[in-house]
Parts: sequence; structure tokens; C-alpha cells
Amino acid sequence: MIIDKNILDNLTAQAKGSPRLRMNLDLRNSPDDRSQRMLNAIEPGTILPIHRHRTSSETVVCLRGHFEEYFYDAEGKLTDVIDMAPGGTLINIPVGQWHSLKSLESGTVLLECKDGAYEPLGEEDIMRQV
Repeated sequence: MIIDKNILDNLTAQAKGSPRLRMNLDLRNSPDDRSQRMLNAIEPGTILPIHRHRTSSETVVCLRGHFEEYFYDAEGKLTDVIDMAPGGTLINIPVGQWHSLKSLESGTVLLECKDGAYEPLGEEDIMRQV
């Protein structure tokens, strides 16, 4: 598969039409592929809770647009903000690191890669803020 502007534009259009204001495109070779590789189109206003991945690190790079990645300690205190734009930073989020992000520009698309097969987040992996 060649990922070009048309694919990114189509994914962005789907995100804009989604109640969650985001949409992903699975890049695995098959459902049996034991990796997680996806494009994630995120629009301003999408809500992504503070969460962690207890069994995988997560690699994130901005392909288009602009977003901020946020890191938190175990008490929910913001510890770092990383500005993400094309040609800039690539982040490798350690296993268990609490994080979230915010889209700052319409048309933002990022590449996410994680270890192992997809595992939905459990309640213990979503931080409830008071």
C-alpha cells in the first residue's frame, strides 16, 4: 500500500464525519498480524482520555497537521508537553506511561505503532480525573 495524500484526505473526511472526530486506518497485513500499526486522523475537539498501555510501548509520529502529546504522572499531574508536527519529533512512549493528546489543526494524521496484538484498554488503564 502506498499512503498518499488521497488516503490521508479520505481518512480525514471520515474523522470529520465521525461523532468521535477521529478515525483510524489499520496497516496490519492481516487480522493475524501480531503488531499494531495504524494511521489515526484526529480533528480538533476529539476527546482522548489520559490512558496507558501496560504491555506495550507506543511509537508516534505526526504525518500531517499539528498536535500536542501530554505526559502525566500516576497522580494525574501533567509532567511534559511535546509539540508534534511533520518533520519534527518522533516519540517512543514507554510501557505504562500515562499520556493523552490534543489535535491543534484540522487534517491532523499520525502514525501509531505498538507491540503485539490489539488489546482494548481496561478501566484500570484510563485515568479518571476528579
